[in-house]
Amino acid sequence: MTEDQRQVTVNGLTFDVRIGGPERGPWVLLLHGFPVDGSCYDAVLPRLHESGLRTLVLNQRGYSPGARPEAVEDYHLSHLVSDVIAVLDELKVGYAILVGHDWGGIVAWHLAGKYPDRFTGLVVASTGHPSAMRDALAASDQRERSSYILDFVADGAEETLLADDGAKLRAAGVTADELAPLREPGALRAALNWYRANFVGDIKGTMACPPVEIPTTLVWSDADAALGREQAQGSGRYAYSDFRFCELAGVDHWIPQNAPAELASEIALRSTVF
Repeated sequence: MTEDQRQVTVNGLTFDVRIGGPERGPWVLLLHGFPVDGSCYDAVLPRLHESGLRTLVLNQRGYSPGARPEAVEDYHLSHLVSDVIAVLDELKVGYAILVGHDWGGIVAWHLAGKYPDRFTGLVVASTGHPSAMRDALAASDQRERSSYILDFVADGAEETLLADDGAKLRAAGVTADELAPLREPGALRAALNWYRANFVGDIKGTMACPPVEIPTTLVWSDADAALGREQAQGSGRYAYSDFRFCELAGVDHWIPQNAPAELASEIALRSTVF
């Protein structure tokens, strides 16, 4: 089984995608978060292929060099969601199992809530349903955990995060290899624009997401400093089909990189539910 790297042009932008696994296997779409591109799933993919699944990894808006518009508003959540559907349409992928981590999880919740006919199951790592996040911000330590967002939307955040050889990002667990693409002109600015476009102004309206009605798994790690238990476990209130909460002990925020076997297992399990 070889991996096929392609470029897909939709919505006036060109996205880098990787396709691998058995040609007749069920599709799995994997969406990355901040600040790492689709390479975060590198250790997950072989396990999915061994399980008979065909994978599609998308480097999303801002992370694909050909899909890096300048304006902050170009990174509004509505565009991020539209990109994914457009790529699936262009590749003639009728439906898939949907996987997302971190920001990719937010996009995945919205995709599952708004396009339930396109996805047979949902597996989100770390990031709870937006309504569960809203609940957690009001009733737990989640607001303190999320305070870093103020730094990300601030003027000059790019320079701050890349200063001293990217010390702040490396301290948060970003590896040297993951840091390298962020040094490309405009790359980190584009990644931070996800925050600036969606966590400023009418955040409640932007993040408003329907409940999901497809089988759903939430994988959360108890050493995640940014995302607490309440927003993860509470997502079950907004998942109206089968919901599974999987807790990983001693794993930090970077589940795809640091617990690839566990994540792959949960995706394979969810792939059996149609």
